[in-house]
Parts: sequence; structure tokens; C-alpha cells
Amino acid sequence: MNKLFQFLFLSFCFLFQAQNLKIIQKPIDYSKERMNLSLDYMKEHHNLIEKTPNITPKIIVLHYTAGGTIDSNFRYLNNLYLENQRGTLMKQSSLNVSAHFLVDRDGTVYQLVDPGLFARHTIGLNYCAIGVENIGSKSKPLTDKQVEANAELVKYLAKKYPIEYLIGHSEYGIFRNSKLWKETDSKYFTSKEDPGSEFMKKVREKLTDLKLKSQP
Repeated sequence: MNKLFQFLFLSFCFLFQAQNLKIIQKPIDYSKERMNLSLDYMKEHHNLIEKTPNITPKIIVLHYTAGGTIDSNFRYLNNLYLENQRGTLMKQSSLNVSAHFLVDRDGTVYQLVDPGLFARHTIGLNYCAIGVENIGSKSKPLTDKQVEANAELVKYLAKKYPIEYLIGHSEYGIFRNSKLWKETDSKYFTSKEDPGSEFMKKVREKLTDLKLKSQP
């Protein structure tokens, strides 16, 4: 009876947390072709030969979208192939960028991809990283509600997966010489400034009890 009570209590906690996060399922089209392109990417860039594009998340990477709305960013990420203008990325793979979560400016969280599946969002770390995109840009700073939502989402994910690290996209380069870095092309690297040091500071202040690392 005691075990049943514990199970029900934990289930309620997860449900309550999800309700607080306002998680809305809004899946992109993870088609057979996207799966195959993901497997090709994992092989070519991470030197991982897998039968399914599953990942074991160890890192959460926070990003911002550099503009747009939930709908416009969803349409963009839902495309299977990269747009031609993104030549640097296109040379590496035609697979479009994506993310597991998209957070609106009011703090509403949308899940686009199952966190256990591959998404292309952070060079060298895609095979073990959950990507969280936030609607905003350098000229349109992320909101306090997004700070709260990201912190709650990280707490939620840290309970479900063996998360060890929390970083902003601009911080990913520090992993280049670590065992976690898996990128076969040493020249494939782009500088990032999202989601901003102030945003990361605010999120981390709410997560000190998790003791998540920011570097290897």
C-alpha cells in the first residue's frame, strides 16, 4: 500500500510540474526520411553507427531563435531540409536544424521532439544534448517568464534523464577538447551568442540545488 501511495504521489508531482510548465505537444514531422538523415548525421559527424536515432541526454543546451513567433519557428523547424541560405551548415548535412522544446515569451513550453531522439541544434553534442529554443533575440531579450519556464523544464528533465550539464549555446565551445565532444570535422564550428549570459545566470540561480555543471 505504501509503494502504491508513493507511485501515485510521484505521478501527481510530475503531472503538477507539467501543468505548471504548460507543456504542449506540438511535434514536428519526424518522418522515416528525417530518421535516416539523423542516422547519417550521427554516423558522419559523431562517428556513431546506430539503427535508430535515439540519444541518452546528458546535456541541456538553451538557445534563442533570433526572432519570429511560435508558429513561424515551428514551420521553419518542421522542414526536413535546411534552407539554401545556410551554406555553412548545408555543407555538413542537408538535415534541417531542430530542437526538442520551444518556449514562448509567456513561458509556455512546446515539445517538438521526444527528448530521447536526435535533434540537430549544437555542433559536436547533438548525440547527447536536449535543445531548448526560446522565442527572442539580442534586440528582444528573453523574458522573466522564460527564465522561470526554462528552470522548471530543466528540473523536470533532470528527473527523467541523467542530465549532468546545463549550458547556453554560446558556451558549447568549451567542450571541444573534452571526451563528450564528438565532431569528426575539426573545422566545423560556429560562434554563437545565444541565449545571453544574463539569461543563463538567472536560470542557473534557480537551479543551484541540481548542481549541474557548465563545463567538462
